[in-house]
Amino acid sequence: MPPRRVPPPQGQGRPIPPGPEGTQVIRRDGRRAEPTQGARAWSQAPEPSPQHGVRPGATEPTRAHRPQGGSPYAPPQKPEPYADPYRRQADRVGPPVQPPRRTGPAAPPPQPPRPAKTRRKANWGRRIGLVLAALLVLVGGSVVYLDRGLNRVDALADYPGRIGDTPGTNWLLVGSDSRAGMTPEEEAALATGGDTGNGRTDTIMVVHIPKSGASTMVSIPRDSYVSIPGEGKNKVNAAFAIGGPQMLVQTVEEATGLRMDHYAEIGFGGFAGIVDAIGGVNLCVPYPIDDPLAGINLQPGCQDLNGAQALGFVRTRATPMADLDRMNNQRAFMSALLAQSTSIGTLINPFRLWPLVTKTADTIQVDEGDHLWNLAGLGWAMRSDLVTTTVPVGGFEVLDVGDVLLWDRERASSFFEALAEDRPVPPELLTTG
Repeated sequence: MPPRRVPPPQGQGRPIPPGPEGTQVIRRDGRRAEPTQGARAWSQAPEPSPQHGVRPGATEPTRAHRPQGGSPYAPPQKPEPYADPYRRQADRVGPPVQPPRRTGPAAPPPQPPRPAKTRRKANWGRRIGLVLAALLVLVGGSVVYLDRGLNRVDALADYPGRIGDTPGTNWLLVGSDSRAGMTPEEEAALATGGDTGNGRTDTIMVVHIPKSGASTMVSIPRDSYVSIPGEGKNKVNAAFAIGGPQMLVQTVEEATGLRMDHYAEIGFGGFAGIVDAIGGVNLCVPYPIDDPLAGINLQPGCQDLNGAQALGFVRTRATPMADLDRMNNQRAFMSALLAQSTSIGTLINPFRLWPLVTKTADTIQVDEGDHLWNLAGLGWAMRSDLVTTTVPVGGFEVLDVGDVLLWDRERASSFFEALAEDRPVPPELLTTG
């Protein structure tokens, strides 16, 4: 590409046109300069004479500082074409020219990007765990508190010649006719008939919980004619009146050949209170029962019974089979009570569960080695698949102690031998009604 033509500088080749007339020159100090004729460029100024061209006190320029030709003035300037190194690449041939890089202090290293703040998610697992832990502490504290409030008695005391431990777990459940702690109004409401002196047992049951399989609940008629240690033969409930729980435990162990591991006793008032605490029990009455002494008048059919009605149902003898019907009623009631107590509706309802637990702890009496969790284990074992029966009966007699019930010794021996060996009772030995 041919270079551009540059016009020659002024003053070379052609005359400089005069400046416009009337041009005024203003000096830096503000004075107005006189107009000059034929103003010339610095390069056209004549070379001053030696005597007039040097300021007073100044030396004449040396040859080294003079321009060529001996003139003290600057040589005439020769314009040259300007080559832009950063013009567009299309106007040049060769590699592109990079602009010079700016030098300076090193830039600080780039900072890593700060993570965006995210909303903290709620840790529901931890919250639920804390709630469950608090509930466990509350329940555990309540159980310990109620367990300390249980009424205890030394019922399972050792005695000479006591039967050794037998497989499985055996409970002796006793329902006494004790009116302890009841007011006259409560006795009248429950038709207890007033204080009868030394307490007797209206209900005696043995519950055998095997290591595996269904539990067995055996009713022992209160008029059973058995040997009472040191007292001769008498009705089994007389043992309780003579020597209390210890005498009754020893009498039952020697009659059955089973060693009792736990003991629980409840009176009239506690019995009715537990039933009312769970809102009553549903029982199917097989026949009409009208018994003013027990304070009930029930019609046949399934119905809800309150505490007073349930107590009269398990106490009445105004039935065709008297004591045998009474035992059947007691077992039916126990099954209904356990079903209601361990139902989901009771366990998840604090307004039923808490009164049930507190009423049980206040009114039940256990052995010194028993605890509230032992009672819970008993109820859980009896909640389903429970075999209910009575001792094989041989007949009835009237003796000097009154009307008594005799066991069928041969069948009763085989019956209790199966339980002592932790085996199911043979079906032919069961009495269902």
